[in-house]
Amino acid sequence: MGVEESIQLEAQLAELLGDRWSASVRVSGLHRLSGGASRETWAFEAVSGNEPAQPLVLQRERPGGVRTGGGMAAEGDLVRLAAANGVPVAEVIATDRGGGELGAPFVISRRVAGETIPRKLMRDVEFDGVRPLLARQAGRALGLIHQIPVASVSGSLDDGDQIEQFRGLLDVLGEPHPAFELGLRWLDHRRPPRRATTIVHGDFRTGNLVVDDTGLVAVLDWELAHVGDPTEDLGWFCVRAWRFGSPERAGGFGPLSELLAGYSEATGVSVDPDDVRWWEAMGTLKWGVMCIIQASTHLNGASRSVELAAIGRRAAENEWDLLELIR
Repeated sequence: MGVEESIQLEAQLAELLGDRWSASVRVSGLHRLSGGASRETWAFEAVSGNEPAQPLVLQRERPGGVRTGGGMAAEGDLVRLAAANGVPVAEVIATDRGGGELGAPFVISRRVAGETIPRKLMRDVEFDGVRPLLARQAGRALGLIHQIPVASVSGSLDDGDQIEQFRGLLDVLGEPHPAFELGLRWLDHRRPPRRATTIVHGDFRTGNLVVDDTGLVAVLDWELAHVGDPTEDLGWFCVRAWRFGSPERAGGFGPLSELLAGYSEATGVSVDPDDVRWWEAMGTLKWGVMCIIQASTHLNGASRSVELAAIGRRAAENEWDLLELIR
């Protein structure tokens, strides 16, 4: 984005927040953050009157990005519900109202102090004290998410058969991926009993968690939330791609037993580790297919991005990880 476009976005943000807060607002320090393959993410500060500056974050849908359920306004409503249910989240300040105020659907949230970069969380000395706590804390956070009343969620949250969905996507892509085809057959023949339907975060993983010196302080990126089997979130957290080189199965932070212990503390529910393994395999296959799709977004010109192109190369890693899980 050029200087003129940046100035324009600052002005749009000031006008939007001024309207929502019924006050004059000044916006400064707008800069784009790295990361996020489906959203543009911007950090900035907003000042109203003589109040202290508020550090905020804008997430805005970009061309070719993921759009699910009721869109970003419904996503913001869900995050507000999560906060009311005790889930650690970033406070939602404003959401898209369909008026095109910022040129695309958006959510503005309060910026949470802490670290999200997996490499730092896994290796930096400053996190040595909290690293052993994170698997259990993650389990508790997931337990709270899964207790959000489904009936209270506005908009439409997908609840389709994921095996059929990803089989269909592979067919549409038209590329030969026999490891994924074998994985689909393995998953189809070994479906675990379905647990009661809950809200599922859909992308609960290392990299989407904010951590400080006390541990987990916020769960980010709710764009893939849907209703389904809650074990899906537990399995996704264990997918090897989200361990970032760590041998620890639960997000790279600790053993599966710690994750499930935290979950049981929050819900009173004991989860079968074999069911988690099934969902871990499903998650590995999903991420592999999503890598192909994201590369296609770049290759077909919908959103030119070196990041998307590089993600496409990771499909082969997930094929290997899937074969290791199902052998």
